[in-house]
Formats: sequence, structure tokens, C-alpha cells
Amino acid sequence: MKMTTTLAPGLEISRIVTGLWQIADMERDGSTLDPKTTSKFMEAYALEGFTSFDMADHYGSSEIIAGTFKNNYEHGNQIRLFTKWVPEPGKINRSEVRKAIELALTRMQQDSVDLMQFHAWHYPDPSWLDGLFYLKELQEEGLIKHLGVTNFDSAHLRIALASGIPIVSNQVCHSVIDQRANGKMLDVCKKYGVKILAFGTLAGGFLTDRWLGAKEPTQDELKTWSQMKYKRFIDASGGWEPYQNLLSVLRKVADKHGVSIANIASRCILENDAVAGVIIGARLGASEHITDNKKILSIDLDTIDIEAIKGAQNMLKPIHGDCGDEYRKPPFLTASGDLSHHLKTIPQTFTPIKSRTNREQVFSGTVWEEFAGYCRAVKDGNRIHVSGTTATHGEEMIGGTDAAAQTHFVIDKIEAAIESLGGSLADVVRTRIFVNDLKDWEVVARAHGERFAGINPANTLVEARLVGEGYLVEIEAEAVTPA
Repeated sequence: MKMTTTLAPGLEISRIVTGLWQIADMERDGSTLDPKTTSKFMEAYALEGFTSFDMADHYGSSEIIAGTFKNNYEHGNQIRLFTKWVPEPGKINRSEVRKAIELALTRMQQDSVDLMQFHAWHYPDPSWLDGLFYLKELQEEGLIKHLGVTNFDSAHLRIALASGIPIVSNQVCHSVIDQRANGKMLDVCKKYGVKILAFGTLAGGFLTDRWLGAKEPTQDELKTWSQMKYKRFIDASGGWEPYQNLLSVLRKVADKHGVSIANIASRCILENDAVAGVIIGARLGASEHITDNKKILSIDLDTIDIEAIKGAQNMLKPIHGDCGDEYRKPPFLTASGDLSHHLKTIPQTFTPIKSRTNREQVFSGTVWEEFAGYCRAVKDGNRIHVSGTTATHGEEMIGGTDAAAQTHFVIDKIEAAIESLGGSLADVVRTRIFVNDLKDWEVVARAHGERFAGINPANTLVEARLVGEGYLVEIEAEAVTPA
């Protein structure tokens, strides 16, 4: 396997990307690493061909350290720096986006970002789309070379791509324990030509020889944020016993190839055609596995190897949900088991207006509401009635010609309206779906089925001519909140 791959036109990256998230852990006590001293440890990676480095605005001083290295390295033009912008949930404006990108460029001491990856916390609030549209403007201006996202699920990656956002990659958790990226995400990536950057391939170090045959640790015994996080993945996948069985099988395959468990675990993920690279964390100056990591690219897994590993995986429980759900839906598979170290609160998408006793309304701000004199939703007592909703955001139609993308965005708007009035999607008791062309009924129905799985409201789907050019689907809903 080649050392590099083309992630997008003009962006050649190493198949093994060096992740710098542990810098935040190394600075957890409040200290700050010296950028000149710490950046020198990156040279050993670059000299072995590991020329791509992944950071984020919240990975401590990682952007400063990486930028210092690129600017002082003899072959700095070969270095690729990826970073992330993870804004607080809520409304996003142009000036805020520009400020964030300019801050990243200042920290990295660069004129443009090789790959800027965006994270969204709360999809019902369409501000996440505003953020991507504004990032696209900065890309056109030259401050960003390529756009990516991180921890997006398949539905919202689809919405963004169908709406014209030029996303080249989605960075998600993907390992022999966590196979969610092989589901609906794979279909979206193939349809739109997007690649996956896989993190968590070593599950915080749990997919290494160190843990084979080891006693199960308690949460209090775990030393790093990564260990705390990925122990929750092991628990969610069935616990210590099937995990140990997986390690045993990986060890047998590793013995056959003369490599480590970690090598095999990462090589398995590179077998996925949608995966451009795996991100392996580095504890600069403290823990380096450069020589061992290089072996990953020379491993040639045969059918017997793959079937043996799949057999061990079949004994695991699938990680619930879609990619990124660990940050948005319980059970939260984070270091703390909740979002307390990420977020303080998630603001309401719409502001309820009390129209009279026991009645409230919300407005989403589309031109249709003002023109025709109606609200997005009204709550009367404990019943919430949501108007027929299309894939409209402001004056923009979202989702392009992708009926599934339009449907998911419509359901997001319905969810936002219900949440703003004190309910949840789980309170929905009826939906009515109108498709502009009956040929789209199955695609729309499947998207509805994904979002309402386990809720199962009463439903009607009919063909009807919709008002507005390009709209493929319209949905109305009724919900009943607990008395």
C-alpha cells in the first residue's frame, strides 16, 4: 500500500495521519508545552513519511506546535495540517466564522488551512448549515483550501453535500469494535465521493498487545481521557469477555504477519475503500511508535485473516446508532459519560410566543410564514401541531435534488419546533407526508423510517403537487406532550 493517497484534488495526505489530541491531555494540569521544544518531536514522524497532522481548536496548543514545526522544517511544503472548528451550539454568523478561522491561521502561523473540519452539536438548529455556508465563502476567498466535517452522521452529511457544500472528508470513530462507518455512512460517501478519516482505530490504546489477557480496569483506574472514553465503547459492545476474544484473534493474525495487534487493528480499517487514512495519536516526546506504525502499510490481509476477524466481531454487540451519535444522543460514549466537559447547555432553536392562555407559537422565519399568515407550530394545551414543512431555510431550499436529504432536513425543522415548545420527536403521534412525485415515495419513506424508528407515529403518504420550484417533499406533524 502506498504511503500517501489523494484526499481531494491538490491534497495528497499520508495514509497514517498523526493525531495531536493528546496534547490537550498533556496540558490537562494547566501547563502549556513549549512550542519550539515540542515541535521538534514531530520531525521524526515527517522523516518517515508521516507528513499529515490532525489538530483542533480545543486540543490545547496543538495548532501552535504544529504550525511552529511546519514553518521551521526543511521540507515544510510537504507538511499537511488539518484542524477543526467546534463552535458552541446556537446561532452562527459570518463574523464569528471569520474570527474562528483567522484565529486558527494565527495559531498555526499559516495563510490558509489545508483542511478545516467542522463539528455541529445540534442538528435541529439549522445554524450548522449557516456555519458550513460561511466556511464555503472563506474557502472561495482562499483562507481555507479544503472543507471537511467531523462526527457527522450520514443523514446530515447527505444534507450538506446535496446543498452544495464541497465537503471532501468526514472524520469519524471507526475501529474493529466500532463498525458504524460501514453502514449508511458508506452509502453516502460512495454517492458523493467523500472519504473517511478514521480516528479511534486503536480505541485509546485498548486495541494493543498491552491489554491482551489483562484484568478489566475500573473507570477510576484509567489514566487518560482516551482510555476513559473507549472503555465505554468496550462496555457498549458487550463487555470485557468478547473484547478479549477479539484481541486474541487479532494476536493470532498479528503473529502470522509478524506485527503487533495495533498494526492489524489499523490495517483492518484501511481495508474500507471509503477510508482515506487512519489517525493514530501521538504523545509527542513521551510515547512514539513510528517504526511500528510504518508496518501497517506493508501488511497484506488474506481472506482467512479477514474472516477470522469478522468472526470475532460478530460476537460483539454493534455500537448503537450512526457515526457521531456518541456526542448527541444517550448513551454518551465520552470520557465523562455525558456532555458536561463539552457543553453547558443547548439553546432552543425557536423562541415561543404566547398568543393566549394555554397557547404558544413558534416561527421559523421562512418567507412562506409571513406571506401566508401562519406559524411553524402551535401548542394548544399539551398538543403540538406542526404546519406542512418543506426543506426551506430562510430563503434557501436545502437538499438539492436529493429527496432523502430534503426529508431529513424537514424532520429536523419539525423536531426543532416541537423541542422549542417543550416536547420531543418521541412525542409525535401522527405525520402526513406529501411527495411531489410518487417516484420518490420509497426514498422519503425510508428517511422517515430512520428518524421515527421506535416512535412509529400514525402516518399517511400521498402524492401532491407542492408549491415552490424544486421541493420534493412536505411533512406535517402532530405531537402530544405528557400532561
